[in-house]
Amino acid sequence: MERTLAIIKPDAVSRNLIGKIVAMIEEAGIKIVAMKMLKLTKEEAECFYYVHREKPFFDSLTDFMSSGPIVVLVLEGEEVISRWRKLMGATDPAKAEDGTIRKLYGIDVEKNSVHGSDSPESAKYEISYFFSSLEIVGSC
Repeated sequence: MERTLAIIKPDAVSRNLIGKIVAMIEEAGIKIVAMKMLKLTKEEAECFYYVHREKPFFDSLTDFMSSGPIVVLVLEGEEVISRWRKLMGATDPAKAEDGTIRKLYGIDVEKNSVHGSDSPESAKYEISYFFSSLEIVGSC
């Protein structure tokens, strides 16, 4: 069993897409074991996205991710990292496959509605950034 972090980004939250995205996750057979809404400060967004600190889009990304509420989720299942990434679609909504979240709801490369961990190592860090073990169903 594998876990990953999912984020419903400010652009999707502001357009009332939380329920539609959660429904797509559940319809894909992915189990949600934790979920909450919060609003990141600029500093919290910078800490979360520290791996991108030297990239040109870092300031824009952290400004955007702290611009409004987000929903963070812990997803669980067999090969859930790759399954969630497939359901999200390509980072650029224009290049995403039909039926993916980003193709359906993404606006552009930054405002692409959702985030997902890209590896077991990043999933572990990202989950622990937002959740304690007490907040995850079935966690010991």
